[in-house]
Amino acid sequence: MIDAAVEQLLLEDPKSYVIPADIVANVTATNTLEHALMVLSKVGYTRIPVLSADDHLQGLLALSAVTNSLLQVPGAAVDQLSTVTVADVMSPVEHYVDDPRKLEKILNLLVDEPFLPLVDDQMVFQGIITRREILKRVNYLAHNLDRQFEVIPRVADTIDRS
Repeated sequence: MIDAAVEQLLLEDPKSYVIPADIVANVTATNTLEHALMVLSKVGYTRIPVLSADDHLQGLLALSAVTNSLLQVPGAAVDQLSTVTVADVMSPVEHYVDDPRKLEKILNLLVDEPFLPLVDDQMVFQGIITRREILKRVNYLAHNLDRQFEVIPRVADTIDRS
């Protein structure tokens, strides 16, 4: 359970750590791997969301999946990537959040994930929550806890009860 004071400071502005969907690089399942490789290369990410035409989250595409597909082709011909679609190699979404205030879940999942997709109750993609943005909030917490709360260290019980 997260301490109430810590949670209050981290959740002060949940939108501050959500990167909105309209600025997150993504691909559709029908895009070719050639297109996906260009998107991944341009943004410099190793994994991006795969969305449907109506912005529903369908999966995740990792750069490693694109390169693995490329290595399956004799001579590793990049032009062969135009014959394979994102749907052929994308991964299912294993972890996501539907509320940016579910801090305990977010913190637990971001230990092993670089980002978490944020979706609404219909699985429409709303954005991502990255480990980097959460660490910015933790940095804010570390520098502001004593400005908003009186922090008093607990004194060890020094009375001998034997």
